[in-house]
Amino acid sequence: MRRILVIGGGYAGFYTAWKLEKKLRRGEAEVVVVDPRPYMTYQPFLPEVVSGSVEARHAAVSLRRNLHRTKVVSGSVIAIEHAQRSVTIRPSQGPDFPMSYDVLVVTAGAVTRTFDVPGIAERAIGMKHVEEAVAIRDRLLTAFDEASGLEPGPIRRRLLTITYVGGGFSGVEGFGELLSLATSLLKLYPELSQSDLAFHLVEATGRILPEVSDKPGQWVVSMLEQRGAEVHLNTTVRSAEDGHVVLSDGSEFDSELIVWTAGNAATRLMRNHTDLPHTERGLVQVCADLRIGTDANPVTDAWAAGDDAAVPDLASGTEGTFTVPNAQNAVRQGKLLAKNLVRTLRGREPKPYVHHSLGAVATLGLGKGIFQYRGIVIKGLLAWLMHRGYHVLAVPTWDRKVRVFAIWVAATFYGRDVVSLASVQRPREAFATAAGVPALSSHRPAASSEPVDSGESVESVDSGESVSSSQPG
Repeated sequence: MRRILVIGGGYAGFYTAWKLEKKLRRGEAEVVVVDPRPYMTYQPFLPEVVSGSVEARHAAVSLRRNLHRTKVVSGSVIAIEHAQRSVTIRPSQGPDFPMSYDVLVVTAGAVTRTFDVPGIAERAIGMKHVEEAVAIRDRLLTAFDEASGLEPGPIRRRLLTITYVGGGFSGVEGFGELLSLATSLLKLYPELSQSDLAFHLVEATGRILPEVSDKPGQWVVSMLEQRGAEVHLNTTVRSAEDGHVVLSDGSEFDSELIVWTAGNAATRLMRNHTDLPHTERGLVQVCADLRIGTDANPVTDAWAAGDDAAVPDLASGTEGTFTVPNAQNAVRQGKLLAKNLVRTLRGREPKPYVHHSLGAVATLGLGKGIFQYRGIVIKGLLAWLMHRGYHVLAVPTWDRKVRVFAIWVAATFYGRDVVSLASVQRPREAFATAAGVPALSSHRPAASSEPVDSGESVESVDSGESVSSSQPG
C-alpha cells in the first residue's frame, strides 16, 4: 500500500489529510501526518482568544479526533531527501529516525519573520499559536491587577503600555481586540483610567491592512486613534532592549508587552534541508496544479500547498504573481491537492488552482469591524457580525462551531471572562512553596515559551497560517 506523507498539520495539511480520508478507497493508500503539535490552529480566532471572546481550546482542532484513518506522528521533519523518498523525523521524545514514503505533501507553513532588532527575540511574543494568544491575554490581565495596586508613575505606565509591531490582519485584529478588552476592564478597576493606557501600533509602511484599499485603511487608523491608540506609520522598531522601545520616528517608551506580527518567513527546512526546488525566498516551487516543480519539469510524487508554497495566482491575470499566503487559500489548496493527488493515483490529470477573492473582513474589537469587496465597504457592527458569521461557518467540525457559538451567546448576557491564568506557566510554584523548597522564580518571563522566530522552521512545520488570515472567500 502506498504511503502518502504529509509534512505539517496546519490548514493545508489538515484539509489535505481530511479530504484524502474521504476520497481514498480503503486500502488504496496510507496517510501519515507529521506535526509537533497535536492540533490545527484556526488562526482567525486568535484575536478573539486574545480578548477572551473565544476559548483557547475552541480555536484548536484535534488531529487525532478528526483524522480517523490517518497516522499522526508527533514530531518535526528536519530533512527531506526526495530522491531517496525519505525524510528524517525528530520526535517529541527520543532520537531522530528516517521514514520512507511513496508520495510527499509539503504543507510546512511558515515561521514568524523577524529582523535583527536588539531586544525583540528576548522580549517580544508572536501571535501564530494558541499558546501565544493566551499568554498575551493573561499578561494584560495580570498587568491590570499589578498596576491597580501602584501609585501613578513609571512602573504603572510601563505595565499598561502595549506595543504591536506589524499592521497586517493579524496585527491589527489582535491590537483592536486587546484594546477593546483593556478599555472594558477599566470599569472593574476604579483605580485606573483611560489615560493610564498606552497602546502603540507600529507599521513600517504608510498604511495598515494592505488587503483593503486606502480609504478603508485610513478609517481603521482614525477609529483606533479615537479609541486612544497611537498608530505609527512609516515607522520601524530600532530597539526593544529590556522593554524600552525606540522607534524610528523618535518615540521612546517602556512597554511591558510587545507583540510581533511583522509577517512570515520561509522555514529552514525548505531553505536548507531539502533537495526539492524552491524560490529565492525559500518557498517551494509549485505548478498551478500544486505539483512541486514547474509545468515543464514537475517533480514526480511531490506536492505542496499553503504558506510554504509559491503557488501561481491564475486569478490575478498577471504573470509571475503568487497566491496570497492566507488561511482561505491554504484551505482551498489543501482540498484541491487531495483531489488532484487521488486523480493522479487513478491515472487522471490534475486541475489547476484558481480562486477569486470574495473580499476581506476584519474584527477590530467588540462590535467593531470592517469588510470590503471591491468597491463595497461595510464598517462597524454589521461588518463585525459578518466576520463572526463567516468564521463560525468556516471553522472545521460541528463540534467547534457549536462550542464557539455557545461562548458568544453566553458572553452576550454575562460579558467576557476576565480571569487571568498566567500562573499556569508556573504550575509547581504553589506546591513547592507549601513543601518548603526554595522558591521558584516568580518573575514574568520576558518572551513566549516559543521563540518569536527560532528559525527552527524544522520544528515549526505546523501551519500554513498567515498574517492576513481574515479574508473570506
